[in-house]
Amino acid sequence: MDSLSAALLVNLLGFTLGIALYSMLGVMVAVHWHSSEKNGVNSLLLATAALGTLWNLGELIVAIGRDFGISEFPMVSAAAYAALGFLPPVVVHSAGIASQGNRILTVTAYFLSIFAGLLQLRAALAGLPVPDAAAMQALTVGALTLAAAMLIFNFRETIQRKSVWAAGLMIFALSALHLGSERPENSWIVELIAHQSSLPLAFAILYQNFRFAFADLFLKRAISLLLLAGVALLLYSGIASPVLRFHESHDRNDVFAISLIIVLWVITGLAYPFLHSLAAWLVDTVILKRADYKNLPVALSNEIEPLQSEEAVLDLAARRLAEALSANDFICQTASSESPAATRTSADAAIIPVPTAEKPQFEILLSRFGGGRRLLSDEIAMLESVSVAIARKIDSIRVAHTLCEREFREQEYAKLAAEAQLSALRSQINPHFLFNALTTISYLIDEAPQKAGATLLRLTRLLRGMLGKTPEFTSLGDELDLISNYLEIEKARFEERLRISVCVDDSLLRERLPALILQPLVENAVKHGIAELSEGGDLVITAEIIGTNDAKRMRLSVSNTIAAKNRRNTAGAGHGLANVRQRLAAYYGKNADFRLEPDAAGNIVAEIIIPLSGAERRAA
Repeated sequence: MDSLSAALLVNLLGFTLGIALYSMLGVMVAVHWHSSEKNGVNSLLLATAALGTLWNLGELIVAIGRDFGISEFPMVSAAAYAALGFLPPVVVHSAGIASQGNRILTVTAYFLSIFAGLLQLRAALAGLPVPDAAAMQALTVGALTLAAAMLIFNFRETIQRKSVWAAGLMIFALSALHLGSERPENSWIVELIAHQSSLPLAFAILYQNFRFAFADLFLKRAISLLLLAGVALLLYSGIASPVLRFHESHDRNDVFAISLIIVLWVITGLAYPFLHSLAAWLVDTVILKRADYKNLPVALSNEIEPLQSEEAVLDLAARRLAEALSANDFICQTASSESPAATRTSADAAIIPVPTAEKPQFEILLSRFGGGRRLLSDEIAMLESVSVAIARKIDSIRVAHTLCEREFREQEYAKLAAEAQLSALRSQINPHFLFNALTTISYLIDEAPQKAGATLLRLTRLLRGMLGKTPEFTSLGDELDLISNYLEIEKARFEERLRISVCVDDSLLRERLPALILQPLVENAVKHGIAELSEGGDLVITAEIIGTNDAKRMRLSVSNTIAAKNRRNTAGAGHGLANVRQRLAAYYGKNADFRLEPDAAGNIVAEIIIPLSGAERRAA
């Protein structure tokens, strides 16, 4: 295939693809028209589709006419070149909308295109060659001037945006320069660039004002179509054309030639899925720089996992979604009871509900999307997946807070109950003990006045210790002092019948324990054990450390002699022992233990095991 044939082939293929692309763009704009779109950007895109379609259709009609021997279509050519000339002002207009730029450039560009279009019409009516050389030169100079002016005057725009606009206009200027010359068609590359310079202008408009609006609907399909056409052209020029040259002497219905064409068609069809995937990757990764919607929900779930407040979860999630979707504003708000459960989208906003199990429920509002972005189906599916992950995290935070509040309330209730039990225990002074103590003191007043005074002093100390306002926790030494006053009063009553033994190391006297936790055990031992024995009995109080290292605990025991008939009844009746059990459970939970059982010698042993230290902090 010579260079002239290659150029004609490229032109025909380019015109056909141009008609397909611009027609597809026009249909998509019409179908997805948003009446709320501001500043007429939809109208500009529709105008771009119409102008591009008219340009390619006119050139295709002229090329086909030449093939049939019709050399002139002056009005069709004039209309096509006039349509091509109006694409630069559309680019300038769209740039002005995107950046609120200089309106003088837009007006100047439209006047330039009108002037060039009138020159094309004059040439067609006068029977002069179309395109008109003066019109194309005016478009060339005008496009270069507009590109330079846009680079200079659009101060607010980034270099990236400026470079896209300027590149499109400069390509158009080169195209207009070539089309206005009388050079023969001798290079398919030059012809491709010259006759398809409208496509860079259209992509410049799409990239600036509609970067996301038609990403899936147009850009991916357009690039797929271009890649498919390129593959088909390469297969024909590289394989079909050389092979068919060897069959020129065969019959026109050569089976092998037809089979080759069919095979190449099949190869082209098989290549389309790969080409479409490549186009999708180019659009998502290179052009639009979209987030990975498959991994975004997982990554966001990992980020919000360590957070422990609803506000922090919502703020982080909204921020990440705004970054991924190019939203300039985001708000987290409480959803109303009438709010729908599905994601709602509009031209420039999206409301994502967070469907928590219980109220209040929330919504994330994303607005002012960059690049004219509108959310598509895969993005909405990603948002719904993310919203469920956010809701489950908030539900778990609420459950954890509920459990903590319940545990805190239970601890408060237990503390209050323990205080009430302590107050009740302090008020539960056995009337018989008090009467017996007073009777003993009355007897000693006559028989041993000094001993009576000492006993009365001990009774006073005992009553002050049991009825006074003391902390919930006390030291083991203070508890033993209180018990000592009680036992001395009882010893004055029972005399040698009550034999007392206290085995406590001095190092343990400062250990903390609940106040009045031993006194009920000692009182129970005297009242239900030794008092019922005519010969009396032994009362032994011990304290020791058990366990090793971090598992060390303190064991307190009260052992007393008991009548044989009462040894089987070790349950421990009475409010005093029940009070001890309840207070230990309230203060220590499962870290404390209380047992009441007979030992090998036939005595009854009441045993308390508590943590070695820090009891008051555990209670708090």
